[in-house]
Amino acid sequence: MLTGDYRGRTHGDFEPCLEIFAHVREALRGDIYGVLGNHDSIAMVPKLEALGVRVLLNECVAIRSGSASIYLAGVDDAHFYRADNIEKAGADIPHDCVSILLSHTPEIYRQAAHAGFDLMLSGHTHGGQICLPGCIPVLLEADLPRAFAAGAWRHGKMAGYTSVGAGSSVVPVRFNNRPEITLHQLVRGAL
Repeated sequence: MLTGDYRGRTHGDFEPCLEIFAHVREALRGDIYGVLGNHDSIAMVPKLEALGVRVLLNECVAIRSGSASIYLAGVDDAHFYRADNIEKAGADIPHDCVSILLSHTPEIYRQAAHAGFDLMLSGHTHGGQICLPGCIPVLLEADLPRAFAAGAWRHGKMAGYTSVGAGSSVVPVRFNNRPEITLHQLVRGAL
């Protein structure tokens, strides 16, 4: 699952980024789902999908294994473009099914919890990118509690995880903030 910002700038040619991503894609196995970030353009979607990434544009998909289903929804960027529509993305999700929301930014955590999502996966913050010792962000370019800027968190009944990602923004440096690629393992809970 990819939470956006496939390129470092919000404008200009995106072809070089997708050429590099094509090499990364070759190493990835299984189905890949993603959403767009505030640095991405809707014009990138056909090429991302040609590379095998199912881009979720305010929509959901059922992932089935036997008789079990998990619904995966994705919303468009809520930070810069404000193109997110959680209601539309979750409209086809039955209330008794497990649901996961992909959002580039964790800033919409309240709306996601209110909509009944069980888990929200996001990025955008880079964990602050430049941090004091202990990974405390100096500056956070998002409207949310600092505790939601990196790693696992909870809001009401919804669990969340904000990846600090592998890149940087504005300046090509990270300080007291190691990059990450996260592996999540979903385990069936007691009913």
